[in-house]
Amino acid sequence: MLEQEWTQDPRRLTEILQAMDELCDKIWYDRHQLLRYQIETGKIKIVEKENWSIKDNNRTIQRGILEGAIKSAKRVEKKYGIKNLGPWTKFEWGMLNGSFCAALDVGDEWDMLDT
Repeated sequence: MLEQEWTQDPRRLTEILQAMDELCDKIWYDRHQLLRYQIETGKIKIVEKENWSIKDNNRTIQRGILEGAIKSAKRVEKKYGIKNLGPWTKFEWGMLNGSFCAALDVGDEWDMLDT
């Protein structure tokens, strides 16, 4: 009878947290690119803070929020390199989100997908 023994050391918490940070950045960046596309195609309008209303939340973005997001996107591009930020196939997108969800086992609620 052939017996095989296989063991794998668990990942260290620091490794998991670093991976979660990277996955979160990449998922956020992809969503940010979608936002930028929706702005370019006129689906979302840029408004000043004083003209923003919660009822228009899905169709508008405050200029200051967008400016901050653009700065954040540039930091992500510098950190990972633009070639490592997509665009993702549906399979790759699923792997990113699945990996992020699997890493949540370190204590967050299962439905916490705050990216």
